[in-house]
Amino acid sequence: MATELEELIGFLSAPSPPVKKAAVDIVRDLTGSEDGLHSLSNYANTVLPSLSRLLSDDKEVSEPAAEALVNLSQNAGLAAKMVEMGLIKIAMDMLHKPGSSITRLLVMLLVNLTQLDDGISSLLQIGDDKMQGLYVMKLVRSFCRSSETSDDPFDHVGSILVNISKKEEGRKMLLDPKRGLLKQIIRQFDSSSLLRKKGVSGTIRNCCFEAENQLQNLLLISEFLWPALLLPVAGNKIYGEQDTSKMPLELGSALSIDREPVKDPEIRVQALEAIYLIALQEAGRRALWSVNGPRILQVGYEDEEDPKVMEAYEQIGSLLVHGSESEEPSTTTSK
Repeated sequence: MATELEELIGFLSAPSPPVKKAAVDIVRDLTGSEDGLHSLSNYANTVLPSLSRLLSDDKEVSEPAAEALVNLSQNAGLAAKMVEMGLIKIAMDMLHKPGSSITRLLVMLLVNLTQLDDGISSLLQIGDDKMQGLYVMKLVRSFCRSSETSDDPFDHVGSILVNISKKEEGRKMLLDPKRGLLKQIIRQFDSSSLLRKKGVSGTIRNCCFEAENQLQNLLLISEFLWPALLLPVAGNKIYGEQDTSKMPLELGSALSIDREPVKDPEIRVQALEAIYLIALQEAGRRALWSVNGPRILQVGYEDEEDPKVMEAYEQIGSLLVHGSESEEPSTTTSK
């Protein structure tokens, strides 16, 4: 005999719209509690496909269905089942439908599913030579084109990019100069959205783990890369002509005027870690010297108060001081 929960899940496929609406609302509410999540997880094989089918329904049904899936996907076991049943393809196919009311929820679902290695592989379309990278290109395009409003549905794409850049295949895809994806992503660092800024800085930092093998591809976009990495850690002072004359125009211009500081310490740490990973390579250190980077780091360090950020400055300072003797003499960033 069917339990109450089995009956409820059965109503998700009911032909009557009011019955289906009532059932999906109850299921959505159940996913808001630990007990409800636990109970529903016992019926994952029926509830997950039923909810995924409702994503293409009218707004009053698709929204609670998407909310339920986002909540359920916070459980690693259920997220793995969703990846296995092809929910990333379903979400990506629906994501760009005109007039969709669940775009933001689908993006949040993808954030949760790409916490898993299998989810990342699915989004990267690993193993499908013809389609590989198509989903990521679509997400980057939407991330870069979406309007800068307080309710931007693609804001959370930055978190997806951080997730996929934790995997080597993801980093290689983003760094591929033919695709030009990282260049597009970096330009979003000027956004007023903190969520976007964090997504961009985390993605750059992860991509810099490939500096040993892909330094050339990173430096190909140095015109955008150095401002994104150095401006957040340049401190608050207005730089004089003696300093800015040794910098490229895009850096010197920004540092010679009053500017809004990057207040989030996590972003400053990520920028410094990325610079450190680049500076581990001799050619990376030369590139940093060529934009007067050590001077920027020295000034930024003098203004810094956060202990974790100071530690990240000191790590680079130590590297520059003990760098190759054939390089330009360095200015220490430590006090």
